[in-house]
Amino acid sequence: MPGARLTHEERRRIADGLAEGLGYAEIARRLARPTSTISREVGRNGGPDGYRADPAQKATGERARRVRKTEPEPAAVRAFEEEFAAMMVRTGLPRMPARVLAGLLSSEHGALTAAELVHRLQVSPASVSKAVTYLEGIRLLRREKSGRRELYSTDDDVWFEACVGVTQVCEVWAGSARRGAALFGGTPAGRRLDEVGRYFECVGADMNEAAERWRQVFTARRTSGNLLSRAQDDPRPGLRT
Repeated sequence: MPGARLTHEERRRIADGLAEGLGYAEIARRLARPTSTISREVGRNGGPDGYRADPAQKATGERARRVRKTEPEPAAVRAFEEEFAAMMVRTGLPRMPARVLAGLLSSEHGALTAAELVHRLQVSPASVSKAVTYLEGIRLLRREKSGRRELYSTDDDVWFEACVGVTQVCEVWAGSARRGAALFGGTPAGRRLDEVGRYFECVGADMNEAAERWRQVFTARRTSGNLLSRAQDDPRPGLRT
């Protein structure tokens, strides 16, 4: 079932697949699970080189117990989703894509089927379909097969991919502006277009550098797995990351 917790046996098969040198997609195919499920599981539990089934099973149980102790009330979750969606609408995202994204971010596994989104948001399947297509177009959502159904997910990698998409837009703007500057030469229009080109070149380069830096930092944090989790939970000063 989409979103169901991995079993101990599945974790053993993940560990075996990593030992064989298989990629996340192939392991996911063998388990009939979304690739994002496998990547998150491995990332939370030591990374490709440190993943072990037994410690992963134990750590997952411990995390689940911590979550149950602090899990918010359903009404509070719905209120937060509406507030978060409203914030995204104010900053430019259409309302239905904003609601879908807020629902995915607030869900336990960050992944839901179309039917689950329809039930969660109390909207029509057509509304969900249009919102999913929009979010996929701007790289804020990943669509994967889960048996006969599609699973929509958002994880840490999509933010990097979305930022890359924005840098590509900046490149297009910069390129067009440069061609206009060359056409108009030293005229006011040429100077204006030259400034536009320089602006988008600068912004695109800065965003690309920031996105790459985040990917490196996140990869390091993700591969640290259980060590990072223990450090964050340790109450002693100086041990929180």
